[in-house]
Amino acid sequence: VQLVESGGGSVQPGGSLQLSCAASELTYCMAWFRQAPGKEHEGVAAIDDNLSTSNYAPSVKGRFTVSKGRSNNIVYLQMNSLKPEDTAMYYCAARPGYGVTLLTNFFAIWGQGTQVTVS
Repeated sequence: VQLVESGGGSVQPGGSLQLSCAASELTYCMAWFRQAPGKEHEGVAAIDDNLSTSNYAPSVKGRFTVSKGRSNNIVYLQMNSLKPEDTAMYYCAARPGYGVTLLTNFFAIWGQGTQVTVS
């Protein structure tokens, strides 16, 4: 499975961005992670379309929404009320199985990342 992210960019605080991630194959468990300079990878949001469930990091809950496209091989991350601390490289990840874990070690398939800058 290959993942390709798009939709990053620069936005002012309080603004919105939508990230997209296209998978080359049907994938049920997908997630978004981010990494800011000097910081560790952070799980942002995960979705399991087979179980119809999602999971969010406390820092983004209520502001970000993860969803799947109709074809099930596209995952979106709608980011609203963006803050400067949301600035990071955002990565899409996928894994087999079930569940909405945000633990990095569970994911073996990663995209190349897309930069989000809030300032």
